[in-house]
Amino acid sequence: MTSASRFSPPDSASIASDVDRAFAEDLGRGDATASLLPAAAQATAKLTCREDAVIAGIPWFDACMHKLDPDARIDWHVSDGDRIAPGMVVCDVRGNARALVSAERSALNFLQMLSGTATITAAYVAAVAGTNVRVLDTRKTVPGLRLAQKYAVRCGGGHNHRIGLYDAILVKENHIIAAGSIAAAVLAARQLHPTLLLEVEVENLDELQQALDAGVDRIMLDNFTLPLMREAVAYTAGRIPLEISGNVDLQTIGDYAHTGVDYISVGSLTKNVRAIDLSLRLKVG
Repeated sequence: MTSASRFSPPDSASIASDVDRAFAEDLGRGDATASLLPAAAQATAKLTCREDAVIAGIPWFDACMHKLDPDARIDWHVSDGDRIAPGMVVCDVRGNARALVSAERSALNFLQMLSGTATITAAYVAAVAGTNVRVLDTRKTVPGLRLAQKYAVRCGGGHNHRIGLYDAILVKENHIIAAGSIAAAVLAARQLHPTLLLEVEVENLDELQQALDAGVDRIMLDNFTLPLMREAVAYTAGRIPLEISGNVDLQTIGDYAHTGVDYISVGSLTKNVRAIDLSLRLKVG
């Protein structure tokens, strides 16, 4: 039995692809150590959390286990997005012993990493409590695991920025230089991709005015000081949503949120990954 997620994970094909890559690098030609166990032996296991965390990654854990033992039984006591405490048993597993020990490392790698992303995201979301700010992720993700990490951000209470370079437009300094101006870059973007969200990154108040005049959908304030953030919010007066990016950490995000901006994007949610301490202990028989 698996645990349902309320956060819409990627489709099963995407998760299966992640698992296939993980097994290809870990199992290779086969688990030489697991072959020491009797082929028909059954095992049980308890997955225990050793620290405060927000759980994320259950679909990947399940997929790892069921890839090697389709009949494995996994009884979850939590769901993705739940906060778990040290010492808590989060699931019980029963299945073929060889399959469980072979799948263990990959299953834990997914669950520990994604729970780490969800946990740090929850900390950033807590730091802006009492404001209307939405905490966003970025494209600074582990290569090949973007959809998984962005799912973990949602489990932690955050929101997703664009998934990639194809589903939204973010006009930055080099795009503006190449186009000749903010107005020219925005005009070209609207002509080529009229249905995509169009955001422009600005570095000062003059560029903010240019972006406002160009009629973009969102403006990113890049490395603005606190006083300039407040001035930008007052000047914009709610006409266009404002996003803050750059120099954001748990010490600064609260001050930034209270300037009145709408979004704060945080690269470290997915870039600086610290795995959560989880332990899977097996018992054969």
